[in-house]
Amino acid sequence: MLDAFKEEDIVRKVGGRFKLSTLIQKRMVQLNRGSKPLVQLPTRNLMEIVVQEILQDKIYLDRSGEVGITDDGGPDEPQPELDLDKL
Repeated sequence: MLDAFKEEDIVRKVGGRFKLSTLIQKRMVQLNRGSKPLVQLPTRNLMEIVVQEILQDKIYLDRSGEVGITDDGGPDEPQPELDLDKL
């Protein structure tokens, strides 16, 4: 798993080491707070889960610096928006 950090591909994919670090930290917080992993792995190691989510293009850091989740549903399956003000 940590071999992924030796490769520059994951750094380029995210846009730099700072962005990679930010994305990992924010996603790990989400997972610790109960978010479901977006990949199936036989491990409970959150770092491994987050790295695989990045490598499989499941998550990204959006322009506001928050974790974005890619839309796997396709154009026919719109994803519901979560309005945090209504919670």
